[in-house]
Amino acid sequence: MRQFYGKSTTSDLKQAISGLRNPQLLILMTGADRFEEHVKQLEELYPGVPSIGCIGMSYDSSKVNEQGVAVIAFTDGVEAVANVIENVSDMPVKYIGRLEEDIKKIRPGREDTVCIDLCSGNDACVLTTIFGSLKKNNICLMGGTGDQGKVSVNGKIYPNADAYALVKNLGGKVKVYKENIYRPVEGTRFVASKTDRAKYYVGELNGRPAKQVYMEKCGIKESEFASQTFKNPLGKFNGKDICIISIKGASGSGFNCYRQVNDSDVLTLLQLKDINEIVEETMEQIHRDFAHPSAVFSINCAFRHLLFTEKGIMNHYLDTMSKLGNHCGYVGYGEHYNNQFVNQSMTCVVFQ
Repeated sequence: MRQFYGKSTTSDLKQAISGLRNPQLLILMTGADRFEEHVKQLEELYPGVPSIGCIGMSYDSSKVNEQGVAVIAFTDGVEAVANVIENVSDMPVKYIGRLEEDIKKIRPGREDTVCIDLCSGNDACVLTTIFGSLKKNNICLMGGTGDQGKVSVNGKIYPNADAYALVKNLGGKVKVYKENIYRPVEGTRFVASKTDRAKYYVGELNGRPAKQVYMEKCGIKESEFASQTFKNPLGKFNGKDICIISIKGASGSGFNCYRQVNDSDVLTLLQLKDINEIVEETMEQIHRDFAHPSAVFSINCAFRHLLFTEKGIMNHYLDTMSKLGNHCGYVGYGEHYNNQFVNQSMTCVVFQ
């Protein structure tokens, strides 16, 4: 298969798709002010071609496209179908039949099909709902959260929804990866309580006010609280794995997060590892699994983008990833890796 990336910093969609031929799947990323226009225009330019889209920034091997519009397309040697799970805040299971019918259409083999999704919110519940059907059909999943609470599918815009595309690689296997640049701080173990699941709020850690506990463990003042998550997010144990939880900000004696925390969840404090070392480990793992990758589509958290930019390494990171082959992606507001909803991470799918 082949991957196409086109952009226009002036929001000219026709400029962004210049040179694109025979796409099998289209992924649109654009600004909030032109989203409706670009969704409609893309469908008019490529009627009937499966498409998903969201509001946000994109990138390729050279830089992040912070303004304008971008289109990523898969061509040559793939089959794809796109659809939507609606009403994700209340009852996503109501629409699971759509996914199951689409799985029948795509006829997945073993390790040759991926689900790429873009969600408007309530991500953890959505992933729990859809991954059971995907897993039993040997389909892996990667994706992320779009901005402004809406996504597009096949020329239509949906609020409160999850846009998904099933992509079958006719020329080889696919595999998804997650990159975590943080590690647990030794001796930190917290049991969450007085949480509000709807507000992603944590009131207490180990029976004490959560804000105070976090500040003590990080050795910070309250004025430093808002930005400390770049250095010290929280982590939730998931077997041997850790799901990163970004802290949104202080609220009363506790704090709000960017993903749900429940009473009795066991958490740990995380700290940055050597970023370059972790990126090299990710690339080495991919090279062990794929002798000749044909394309890599990734989603990097907005907080990773901010952190890498602050450290002056964002463009170097993108250049490093380009050594895998054709690499491009989206700056998300939460990342999906199979049935996990995580923050401050990178997830990607690699095609052979």
